[in-house]
Order: sequence, then structure tokens, then C-alpha cells
Amino acid sequence: MTTLASGTSIVETVASQRPAIRYAWYAFLAVSGTMLITLAAKTQVPFWPVPMTLQTLAILVIAASFGLRLGVATVMLYLAQGLAGLPVFAGAAAGPAYFAGPTAGFLAGFVVAAAIIGFAADKGLSRNPFKLFATMLVADLVLLAMGFAWLAFAFVSAKTGTTIGASAAFQAGIVPFLPGELVKLVLASCLLPALWQTVERLRR
Repeated sequence: MTTLASGTSIVETVASQRPAIRYAWYAFLAVSGTMLITLAAKTQVPFWPVPMTLQTLAILVIAASFGLRLGVATVMLYLAQGLAGLPVFAGAAAGPAYFAGPTAGFLAGFVVAAAIIGFAADKGLSRNPFKLFATMLVADLVLLAMGFAWLAFAFVSAKTGTTIGASAAFQAGIVPFLPGELVKLVLASCLLPALWQTVERLRR
């Protein structure tokens, strides 16, 4: 039976030690990860009080599976695709102008959240659903805070020519999405330990 290191992500645990194969594996996973995030962003799940996309869930799972460096690189590659104009976001819009829109703070928050979760995964916290949930909760709160700050104080509405303020930003950009975010945190924190168990069984 092979003993798995407790302080590595799933990807690092199963990656080949041969450099050529290892880096080809990383490249494949990064591109595949951006495709998964795109698919998740386009997928709407009926939910109260607003429909829920699976974009955040995909980013949570990718960061926890890939670890810090590959997880952040995957999210940044995804954002670079959107910056280049590829239709990777929830709607049809993309390109540089999208990064000055109302969701720009959340896009930046994706990177920070991936870094927090990826760092925790590298320390082995993705094996424990309770520790992983706590880590993901912190990461998601940071993501929401970044999105809220941009929406409330930096984004200028084309209709009014002013920022929308804290109260409107919180009510429109945060509150409706909190139930869905909680569901995604629970799902992701339960999925990763199950993936670890699968990896451990395959390597015995």
C-alpha cells in the first residue's frame, strides 16, 4: 500500500515525477479547468431567490484539488480568456470592458479565493470536510467583500454617472446570492474528501 503525503493537493499527489510529463499534465489540467469554469458559468440552476450558476463551485473545487500555484494559474488563465474576448463568463459579454463592469470585483476575488483555498489544500486541509468548509467560507467571504467593495464604491453606473453606494450594492449584489453560496460551500467541502478517498483506493 502506498502512503500518501498529508500536506499535498490531490493533483500534486497523483502527478508524475518526470518533469516533461508533469508539466504537460499541469497544462492539460489548467486548460481543462478553464473549460469547466466556463461550463459552470453558463449553467444556471433554479434557486431561490435568484438562479444559481455553478461558477463559484467550480473554482472552489479546482483550487482545492489543484493547490495554490496551479489553482491560481487556472483561474488567471480563465480570466485572461475573458479579457481576450472569449465568451467564458455567464453572459455573452467579454473583453477588456467587462473588467470595468459591475462584476469586476468578483472576478478579482476569484483569484484571491483560489489562492486561499489552494494554500490550504497544499497544507492537507482538503482531506477534512470541516476544515475545508471553514477555509472555503473565509475565501468566499473575501471574494464577496471584494465584489461588494468594487460594486459599492468603484463601479460607476452609466445611468446615473455615480457609484451606487453600500446599501444598494449589498442588497442587489450580495444578499440574493448568499443562500446559493452556502449550498456551494457545503457541496465543495464534501466533494473533496470523497475525491481523496477515491485517490487513496486507486493507489493502494
